[in-house]
Amino acid sequence: MAGTSPAAGYHTLVVLVENKPGVLARVSSLFARRGFNIHSLAVAPTEDDRLSRITIVADTESAPLEQITKQLYKLVNVVKINELAPGDAIERELLLATVKAPPDTRTQVIELTQIFGGKVMNVGAQELMVSLAGTPSKLDDFEELLRTFGISAIQRSGRVALPRLDRAQAAGLRSVC
Repeated sequence: MAGTSPAAGYHTLVVLVENKPGVLARVSSLFARRGFNIHSLAVAPTEDDRLSRITIVADTESAPLEQITKQLYKLVNVVKINELAPGDAIERELLLATVKAPPDTRTQVIELTQIFGGKVMNVGAQELMVSLAGTPSKLDDFEELLRTFGISAIQRSGRVALPRLDRAQAAGLRSVC
């Protein structure tokens, strides 16, 4: 879906939860019960096998951010919640797309993919499957340009994000090394 970068009405939450069966279901059902809209959701185990990190891009127009975080903290398995402002986070997403690419336009699709730093993952007689990882806005731009060729199928992973590192601490580390 084009235009998936969140506008001012969306906010990114990184929720650290216990890595147990049913935790994701409880988090998503909380959003459904309260009428909170999830724009993007990604979950995976962390560096600690006991924990998983859920990155949620939530629609803060459907519910205030404070209300969302209060409701999340009521869940027993929630350990910590980080609210990430766009300038304070590194965000990435993955896009896979099958694009119409008959022989007369195939080179154009390949060149466009290479310009964006993507890869051709699979080749068919009339289509190419391409992959691109990057910021949500980069993927939005790439997707919009791919649409001119015709997209047969597309899947985006949902956003993953971590807070930016503190530069003051990093500068101190460099002087030590």
